[in-house]
Amino acid sequence: MAQGGGIALAREKKMLEPKLKIAVDYGKCHPERCDKGVCVAVLECPDKLWKQEEPYDLPYPIPGFCQDCGICVDSCPMDAISML
Repeated sequence: MAQGGGIALAREKKMLEPKLKIAVDYGKCHPERCDKGVCVAVLECPDKLWKQEEPYDLPYPIPGFCQDCGICVDSCPMDAISML
């Protein structure tokens, strides 16, 4: 198979794979336990796809743009974030 065909096949496969979604268990989410009330996931996301209006507010992800890196999942000290 030509190299170009392999790249096209890889792109097609990636497009067909289901995109993971971020889920936040707000029963476990406690921003007051993060440093100065600032969510660690908000700080750690390399694409800045988390928002927290003010310190101590509950954070939320911006849907549809997640790159599925999992850094937010690993960084949350409350284990409140998961990938579905």
